[in-house]
Order: sequence, then structure tokens, then C-alpha cells
Amino acid sequence: MISKLVINFFIKDNENINDENIRKRYGQLAGIIGIVSNLFLFLFKFIIGFVTASVSVTADAFNNLSDMASSVVTIIGINLSSLPPDKEHPFGHGRIEYISAFIVSFLVMLVGIQFMKTSFQRLINPVEVKFNIIPFVILLVSIAVKFWLSRFNKYVGLKIKSTALEASSMDALGDVFTSSCVTLSFLLSNFTQFPIDSIVGLIISVVIFYQGFLLVKKTVDSLLGESPDPDLVKKIQEGVMSYNKIMGVHDLIIHNYGVGRVIASIHAEVPANVDIIYLHEIIDLAERELSQKLNISLVIHMDPLNVEDSEVNSTKEEIWELLKQKNYVISIHDFRIVGKGKRKNLIFDVVVDFSLLDKSMDEEKIRDDINNLVKGIYEEYECIINVDRMYS
Repeated sequence: MISKLVINFFIKDNENINDENIRKRYGQLAGIIGIVSNLFLFLFKFIIGFVTASVSVTADAFNNLSDMASSVVTIIGINLSSLPPDKEHPFGHGRIEYISAFIVSFLVMLVGIQFMKTSFQRLINPVEVKFNIIPFVILLVSIAVKFWLSRFNKYVGLKIKSTALEASSMDALGDVFTSSCVTLSFLLSNFTQFPIDSIVGLIISVVIFYQGFLLVKKTVDSLLGESPDPDLVKKIQEGVMSYNKIMGVHDLIIHNYGVGRVIASIHAEVPANVDIIYLHEIIDLAERELSQKLNISLVIHMDPLNVEDSEVNSTKEEIWELLKQKNYVISIHDFRIVGKGKRKNLIFDVVVDFSLLDKSMDEEKIRDDINNLVKGIYEEYECIINVDRMYS
């Protein structure tokens, strides 16, 4: 509720998230709130840590300082990612946002390493921690602030599909946990001489480092090219299939160049006995409407099917039933028969899930495996197979 009120106050027309300027304002607002909140928390925790000689509180303070730097990087990343396409970058600069998330991740890991060292040194040379009720209450307030900041960044990150803000949200949620541990150790220091402060500091530093590692992994996946959103895959496939005369789809490939810069291509099966001009108009219409509806750039390739050839249709069904014996075969398409009499070639593409195969099975062995299976029943056929991978 508070998040929505803040957004409504600072961002006009905030539901129009496909507008690049509106999206940029979301990112700037989240970044500024992150800077102000973390600067406030850093100053108070640093003072508390200095006065009470608590290494865990000080570590938590500098973690907030790194979070403030992360917010600055996030703002810069979102602003740069909104730059328009140019000659050197025809698909825009959207992936800069992934790079900014990558930098944030390394900042988090750096803080973890630094305070792992500090906490270990304090464990060897303990210093008495002085408990005070006022700093204790302030620490509780900081937990509440961080929890809200995590929720806010998560809300905005999901709304504008920002990897950087989702990373910041995860970072803030981790801070809720670490600050809770610091607060607990600070309280327990009033009842025991055991160096619990140093131990908690070590635990916090490990958590911070691991959190940074997870963020690095997530951003690297985005930069390398991770699997597309299953919901987007479903919408594209179902969207294309909803148009007249389209009988099937396959070979969907999605390239992500940042939020709002998604390029997709797909093959659509159409009947070969229908006028090609009419089919082309349907394909053009599907490309335009789905590109606008899904905020992507969609290209559709037509694959004509000979729907009037009973031999092709019946043989395709028989071959498909046969190939179901192979658990790694997902589907077949572009099926056709070339030749006459007993000298015929079955030409088709087979979609394979390589995760279900032994590492020794390459494409050539897959072709041999399928060919042997088919020839066991249809000796007169030779299979010419193109092996497709699952890209979505």
C-alpha cells in the first residue's frame, strides 16, 4: 500500500510501463529512495558501532553503505539502458542494466570479504561490546526500513521487469536477516562475555558473500542468454496459433536485448493448397498485432504443409507414434516424402531434449538411433533428419 502511494505521488501515468520514460522514472525513484534510506541507516549504525565497539553493527553499517553505492549504480544503469539504438548498437542498450546488476553483485561480495576478515580478527582479539537501549531500538527500526525497501524494490522490479532492482530487493531482504542477527547478538552481549558479536559478524559476512554470489550468477545468466520466460513462450505460441489457416508452430527462438527489446522468430505451418498471397497477409497481420500486444519484435516464417497427400499424413502419424518410444524426442515437423516406389526418403526435423541424453550422444548418433528404429519397420525408407534443439 505504501509503495503504491509513493509511486502515485512521484510518477504520473505510472501504469504506462511500456513507455521508456515512465520506466526510467520508476528506476530513478527506486534508486533515490535506496540512496536516502541506506545513507540514513549507514550513519546511524556506524555511530552505534563506534560507540558500542560492536564489529557486527559496524559491518552491517558498511553493508548499508555498499547498498547506497548499489543504488547509484542502478540509477546509472537504468538511465544508460534507455538510450536509443545507434549504428554500433542496433538493438539498443538494454543489456547495460544487466551490467549494472553485475556490478552491484560484486559490490555485495566485496563487502562480505572485507568484514569476514574484520570479524575473524575481532574473534582472535575480542573487544567488549557495550549494550545500550537506544542503539538497540534504532537497529529494530533499521530492520523495518530494510524490509520495506526490499518489498518496494521487488514491487518496482517486477512491474518494470528490472533485473537490477530485483537484485537490489534480494540484497535488502538479506539485510533484514543480517540486521536481525546483529540485533540479537547486540542484545545477548548484555548477558554473556562469550564473543558472540564476532561469531555473528562472521556469519553475516558469509551470508553477504553468498548473496553476492547468487546475484552474480543471476546477472551472468542474463548476459549469456538464459532460457526465455515460459509465460512469454506460451503467449507467442498460442497467439500465432490463434490466426486463421495456421496449423502448427515450431522453432521458436527468443533473443533478449533488455526489457522491451525482445526479438522472436517462429515457424508457422500453413496449408500448401491455399493462395500464398492470402497466407502472407495473415502472417503479416500476426506479426504486427502480436509484436504490439506482447511488446516484442516478432518474425514469422511460413512452412507449407501438403495436407492433401494421404501418404504423407498417414506416414507422419505412424513415424511420430514410433518415435514416442524415445523419451528424448519432443516433436517432429517439416515432414515430407521424396521419391517413389521402394526408394523413398523421409525428410523431417526432430526436436530433441538434450538434457535427457547421455553426453556421448551427439547429433550424428541421434540420427543413427532414429534411422535404425524407423528401418526396423519401414525398410524401404531412408531418413534424412535435421536435429533441432529446444530454445524455449
